[in-house]
Amino acid sequence: MSEHDYRALRSTPDDNLCSARPGEIAAELAELDRKVGWLIINRYTYRLMRMLGRIGAPEWDASGLSIDLDPELCAGTIMVSPDERSGSGALVLIHGGGYVIGSPQDILPKAAFFARQLGVPVICAGYRLSPEARFPAPLDDCHASWHAVLARSGDLNIDPGKIAIAGYSAGGGLAANLIHRLHDEGGVQPAAQVLVYPMLDDRTATRRELDKPRHRVWSNRNNLFGWASFLGQQPGQDCPDYAVAARRNNLTGLPPAWLGVGTCDLFLDEDRDYAQRLIAANVETIYAEVDGAIHGFDMGGTPLGNAFVQSQVAFLKRFVV
Repeated sequence: MSEHDYRALRSTPDDNLCSARPGEIAAELAELDRKVGWLIINRYTYRLMRMLGRIGAPEWDASGLSIDLDPELCAGTIMVSPDERSGSGALVLIHGGGYVIGSPQDILPKAAFFARQLGVPVICAGYRLSPEARFPAPLDDCHASWHAVLARSGDLNIDPGKIAIAGYSAGGGLAANLIHRLHDEGGVQPAAQVLVYPMLDDRTATRRELDKPRHRVWSNRNNLFGWASFLGQQPGQDCPDYAVAARRNNLTGLPPAWLGVGTCDLFLDEDRDYAQRLIAANVETIYAEVDGAIHGFDMGGTPLGNAFVQSQVAFLKRFVV
């Protein structure tokens, strides 16, 4: 990893850039942008996108790993375990897809990477999708996965105090809400949280000035459909607790957090704000802002994406190994 890659991950926001002024996409992401930047998700296309996602599941290397569809975990949940364990914890990983598409299979390459790098099992949580299953169903499924892992921690040789929760995009939103719910319920708490360009605030979808900027992969029009599908109402209205992570007022007492987002991502403003609020609440927080990065840019195996992921690994090693 080069010095240039590290400089691209800033902990201090660039005030010249925001969701309304995203700047230029990094040159190394141009090919990824051509492949996936066109994504359009609405009531006419979301079923087709689900089908295409199943057909175009990413290839990945399963060597040195055990893959289990554990019937004692939630339906659809996949556990990826390294044959050689070097840590006593685990990672619960939640896939993205704007609450309306996606599956645990989408993040198997990432789960395999984390399992090898951390030496611990990675549980890819399954959850029901909206609009068929609206809030709280998807969060309830993730909540059940967490408790299933805790219940089986002895059998799986997992230290309950060393289980972290991570999520991508909508999965990052579910991870944040799950963290809030577990905090309020008490009991065993997650050791850490990793929120990767998380979908945290339905009010972003009400900002019509964000319909025009070129937010690739996940536009604000996609965002409007995703939030309306998940909430069962138009975004911006009153909503239940644990539905919209950014609506929570009190963030004190939450576990250490890593939060990262690109400057060309629609979620830049809401993610910056949430990170700053975590810091203000005295939650240990690492914020990584990536120049020229689009939504989902770390899925492409570029140097920029690799630096982003390695920052997550370094953070997680402190809590799960």
